[in-house]
Amino acid sequence: MITLAELATKLGGAVKGNGNCVIHKLAALEEAGKGEIAFLANSKYRQHLQNSQASVVIISEADIPYCPTNALILDNPYLGFAKVAQLLDTTPNPSSGIAASAVIAEDAVLGANVSVGANAVIESGVVLDDGVVVGANCFIGKCARIGARTKLWSNISIYHNVVIGEDCLIQANTTIGSDGFGYANDKGKWEKIPQLGTVIIGDSVEIGAGVTIDRGALKDTVVAKNCIIDNQVHLAHNVQVGEGTAIAGCSVVAGSTTIGKYCVIAGQVGINGHISICDGVVLTGQAMVTKRINKPGTYSSGMPAAESREWRRTTARLRQLDDMYKRLSKLEKQLSSSKDDAKNNG
Repeated sequence: MITLAELATKLGGAVKGNGNCVIHKLAALEEAGKGEIAFLANSKYRQHLQNSQASVVIISEADIPYCPTNALILDNPYLGFAKVAQLLDTTPNPSSGIAASAVIAEDAVLGANVSVGANAVIESGVVLDDGVVVGANCFIGKCARIGARTKLWSNISIYHNVVIGEDCLIQANTTIGSDGFGYANDKGKWEKIPQLGTVIIGDSVEIGAGVTIDRGALKDTVVAKNCIIDNQVHLAHNVQVGEGTAIAGCSVVAGSTTIGKYCVIAGQVGINGHISICDGVVLTGQAMVTKRINKPGTYSSGMPAAESREWRRTTARLRQLDDMYKRLSKLEKQLSSSKDDAKNNG
């Protein structure tokens, strides 16, 4: 629990109303009640603000006249919501202490206040810095290193020699350091190419559930600091992801591709291998990127959903494009020839 005045002090905001009002929970604006705090970040939802029963609402100065209750006034209410959520977060740690069933190599180095959950395996040469939390059934391979205060939820596999920075959060069932898709073909037989690089994850990176990040073939796969990666993403071998980039769910990046800083990649995006994407690029949902992008901006290629009859008509016409192009080219040549004849006869 925390008072409105305490929140204002911690977040650098102003108070409207009773600063002694006590808050214990976050809630949606239209559903919040006594003891709960909500937020308004978009003016089109003001009708919910005017009828809100929340004890406190996080708003900007522009919404003060419309707020009937106590308020925390911030320049960026959505950011304020995130920070209040952190303060009121009751999510338990993935583990606490060292479970009796954990298997930890004798030469593994564990810092102060490290926790390792039930049935986790920590192999030889591993270093877990201060405050690392390893959930149940995790596997940490030989000589891997995990930075201070990083948390791993359950059933995560961290392969050998992987390096993970400080203050990272990795959700359940993620795999980091698995072999990249490297093979040579010998007259129809696939010969495996051992993947000799590793994966390096920077500080303050958050990785969702069911993500796969492959180790490099020769050089390393790298995710720079302050990146966020959603569920079910796959980064193939040797991929480089720049600082501050966000990748939404079910997107796939093929091998040896470099993604710049502060890019935003929406869901179900496919990015081809051996290309580069510069800083500040936004890829909208289901975009397919086959060539390098060297200019910041927003890029799209996915086709929005349409009524089935409309979609079938559009698809049928797409199949006729080549024929239409040939007919149009023929007509243009005929028109050009007619103009030339008219000019010569004039």
